[in-house]
Amino acid sequence: MADLPGIVVTGASGRMGQMLIQTIQASDAARLVGAVERDGHDWVGRDVGEAMGGAALGVQVTDDPLEAFAKAQAVIDFTSPAATVGFAHLTAQARAVHVIGTTGMAQEDLDKLAIAARHATIVRAGNMSLGVNLLVQLTRQVAAALDEDYDIEIIEAHHHHKVDAPSGTALMLGEAAAEGRGIDLQGHSDRGRDGITGARTRGQIGFSAIRGGDIIGEHDVMFAAAGERITLRHVASDRSVFARGALKAALWGMGRKPGEYDMLDVLGLK
Repeated sequence: MADLPGIVVTGASGRMGQMLIQTIQASDAARLVGAVERDGHDWVGRDVGEAMGGAALGVQVTDDPLEAFAKAQAVIDFTSPAATVGFAHLTAQARAVHVIGTTGMAQEDLDKLAIAARHATIVRAGNMSLGVNLLVQLTRQVAAALDEDYDIEIIEAHHHHKVDAPSGTALMLGEAAAEGRGIDLQGHSDRGRDGITGARTRGQIGFSAIRGGDIIGEHDVMFAAAGERITLRHVASDRSVFARGALKAALWGMGRKPGEYDMLDVLGLK
């Protein structure tokens, strides 16, 4: 085990953090060497396995990310935009692969990641699952084949804890649809309808967000024209699909040149 590449998980106490830890522990291709939580969190100083309610794993939760990153070949990060930007510069210092599943990032955050990517390998995606990334490809192809007689609507559903909308995956799908149409998403995006909004603008890409219960992730891309509808759909029923994709991305990124990559690179779909 000692010769396997080491991975650090940030946001260790979160739903994705714990799923990532379990996935890495079950893997025969990597080992867990660090778990990071914010300063003052009650997991800090505890064995992460025991904090999760199981057996000790021999990895203590720390609030010092640089110390943890220095021992790792990769960092997997599903936290918040501000935390991720801070981790990016520390990961670059450690020369570790930074796998980012954080969503809700503003352009200012992305610009800072681009600076870090001059010195580090960053793999970032709004969704790490194979199925979703295939859906992205299909969305691009269908949008390219159909003209503006087909309205495009992206409908996404997530659990009631999710703080950003549209989801990162919905935005990935929107970007793919816009690329297929040869337009700019920012100038053709309809993200909110309430009250007397008037008729739908031709050529706009619409977004609808549903939040409720424990929905892990559901995404539909609907192409609607007079007389027919085409719907592309992906449903995630287990959060482990994202963890397995993130681990695959971490292993893929080792040895790559510094730069920004995504799951289409990892899966060889570009």
